[in-house]
Amino acid sequence: MSTPPPPSSPPVPPSAASALDGLRFAFGTLTVLPVRVTRWDRSAARGGMTAAPAVGLIVGGCAAGLGLLALLAGAGPLLAAVASAAVPAVLTRGLHLDGLADTADGLGSGRPAQDALRIMKQSDIGPFGVLTLLFTLLAQVAALAQLYGASWTRGATAAVVSAVAARLALTLAARAGVPAARPEGLGSAVAEAVPARRAAAVAAVCVAAAAAGGALTGPYDAVRAALAVVLAVAAAELLLRHSVRRFGGVTGDVFGAVAETSATAALIALCLGG
Repeated sequence: MSTPPPPSSPPVPPSAASALDGLRFAFGTLTVLPVRVTRWDRSAARGGMTAAPAVGLIVGGCAAGLGLLALLAGAGPLLAAVASAAVPAVLTRGLHLDGLADTADGLGSGRPAQDALRIMKQSDIGPFGVLTLLFTLLAQVAALAQLYGASWTRGATAAVVSAVAARLALTLAARAGVPAARPEGLGSAVAEAVPARRAAAVAAVCVAAAAAGGALTGPYDAVRAALAVVLAVAAAELLLRHSVRRFGGVTGDVFGAVAETSATAALIALCLGG
């Protein structure tokens, strides 16, 4: 009698496989983490941009962890803030900051759309980009230093909330109805990938999660954290709409710009109100 073949592993359900492809797309394109992207189609892009806030949770957790390690090692709030602000830049290869600088140069040029897009593709950074990077990073470090000075819990929570808010801005920028400015590049690959209702649902989940994180230091901080995410995505939305009017759509640089704008606005909002 022949030996029966060994049982094969059960197949992965299509929904689970699609979710896994989306996570790979998100972490593989939005971080330097060694995640291999196996699919580049529209479905993977949709899942990846939907899962972008989950990337923010990991990036923010790493930022908070390094800030807390700095405090435990005897560093002051300012140095802890610098450490936390550096982590997202490192984990994204500085691409979001580069996108912010390029978008500032394009918007500040005052040129027609095609000329502005050409300026944004150049490898150098102009004066608008330099000034925008300078004040953005100063604002992020100053806000984190104030929050770490208030308590380590507030500083760590702010690092996580701002990172999630930054990636939520990416989800919203990739929603249906926001076209790509160019037919090529990462912007065109993810533009209009996320259905508007799904993007709104992700936003609601992120606001609720921020409130839960803020509740670690009291109900007032829960409300402030939730409002910080709302204000952050509102600021990013203003930039997004202005960029769409100026460039005719979104680009990879615009995605980076809205992420940094959202993160900075969230940190500033968390500092307000005492």
